[in-house]
Amino acid sequence: MTQTRELHGLLDTEAIRKDFPILDRPVHDDRTLVYLDNAATSQTPRQVLDTMTGYYERHNANVHRGVHVLAEEATALYEGARDKIASFVNAPSRDEVIFTKNASESLNLVANMLGWADEPYRVDSDTEIVITEMEHHSNIVPWQLLSQRTGAKLKWFGLTDDGRLDLSNIEEVITEKTKIVSFVLVSNILGTHNPVEAIVRRAQQVGALVMIDASQAAPHMPLDVQALQADFVAFTGHKMLGPTGIGVLWGRQELLEDLPPFLGGGEMIETVSMHSSTYAPAPHKFEAGTPPIAEAVGLGAAVDYLSAIGMDKILAHEKALTAYAVERLLQVPDLRIIGPTTAEERGAAISFTLGDIHPHDVGQVLDEQGIAVRVGHHCARPVCLRYGIPATTRASFYLYSTPAEVDALVDGLEHVRNFFG
Repeated sequence: MTQTRELHGLLDTEAIRKDFPILDRPVHDDRTLVYLDNAATSQTPRQVLDTMTGYYERHNANVHRGVHVLAEEATALYEGARDKIASFVNAPSRDEVIFTKNASESLNLVANMLGWADEPYRVDSDTEIVITEMEHHSNIVPWQLLSQRTGAKLKWFGLTDDGRLDLSNIEEVITEKTKIVSFVLVSNILGTHNPVEAIVRRAQQVGALVMIDASQAAPHMPLDVQALQADFVAFTGHKMLGPTGIGVLWGRQELLEDLPPFLGGGEMIETVSMHSSTYAPAPHKFEAGTPPIAEAVGLGAAVDYLSAIGMDKILAHEKALTAYAVERLLQVPDLRIIGPTTAEERGAAISFTLGDIHPHDVGQVLDEQGIAVRVGHHCARPVCLRYGIPATTRASFYLYSTPAEVDALVDGLEHVRNFFG
């Protein structure tokens, strides 16, 4: 297997896997766990677990308001995590990094800000919103809600038969009426890596804002928000070795200064009277209430871990592993990959169908063999409708994934085929 040899030396997966306690646990009659559900949630290394335990054991307090030593330490750790993430995504300013509870909240935050904004950012009945047919529901429903509230027209790019965006009508979809274009950098169901430059260039031509969902990109490749030239970028912690309950919204400083807050409460205010309030500068204007402090600290530790390994190395490892997985899966009789069938311009998630066996049955039989995959429409039901399928089975890889796990998946699928005769 050529691709197996190419993987040699890219990452020391044997050493990396020792940092993840859960990968050693047995499942179903002492079977070895083969974890291939990383697009849904990645596993967490000891370094992150220890950091969060250390926070609760030694530094736990509310941030910003206290003058005692624990409050000052907690604040330093929380704001230190903001510094780490700003550096990780090459943000011009730490004040452009907003902590949310997940990428969904980040996307909803932007949608609501634009619905309440003054000109020139306001979305109303004379304007248009553009998304794509391959979006996660988190990047569809907020824009549908905004469209319903404001009367704005919702438009989208369709998909080609091989799982890529159809940009042949880009000038008709993105027009002078477009206020925002929101799209995924790497699809969670198709694995497609989208052509950012072409979309951003057209949006800039008509003066539209650009929002990028980088939830499947930030964990797997270098993410440079300045190079993307977007106005907003969202991603989430639990897909990049961090804890659940923490997400990030990056936004251009001038936009964050001009746009209104989404949530009101403590921390996001400057002054409050019974008649009116004024707001703190960004990012605190958008972080109402007690934030996810320990989770932010944990995400900072995850960023440290990823940075120490090197995002370029992680990307190279996943590209080689994905190429090997595509090659092997295409050898499975009756298997159809939904999305690009080459490793070029795609991420490390592969969705497929297996003959007329329902994906839920595929997933259940694989689980009995210790192989964890995701089944369903992956919160991207329009994609399943586009390709005329009820659901897919999805295998997704990460820095600790190995060729042996790909082989186990292929062997498992042969067992599925035999099981259903």
